[in-house]
Amino acid sequence: MSATATTNGRTPEAVRREIELERAQLAAAVEQLREGLGEATDVAGRLRSRLPVAAAAAFAGGFFLAGGIGATMRLLARRSRER
Repeated sequence: MSATATTNGRTPEAVRREIELERAQLAAAVEQLREGLGEATDVAGRLRSRLPVAAAAAFAGGFFLAGGIGATMRLLARRSRER
């Protein structure tokens, strides 16, 4: 074993090349994560693409929370009794 070889038989140059390769792969992985995070957090874009469904869901939720079903049934029952 030479004086420049490490304990596992790799030379310092081979270790440097492996470190540079790992660094390049890590940089590419970080860039992919950044792109994916930007797409995942684009709430406005996702909402715009589903605006009719979101509006209908908001209307239905508000109607339900305001007691709309019971109020509508009471209104219809009152109208039928008035006739």
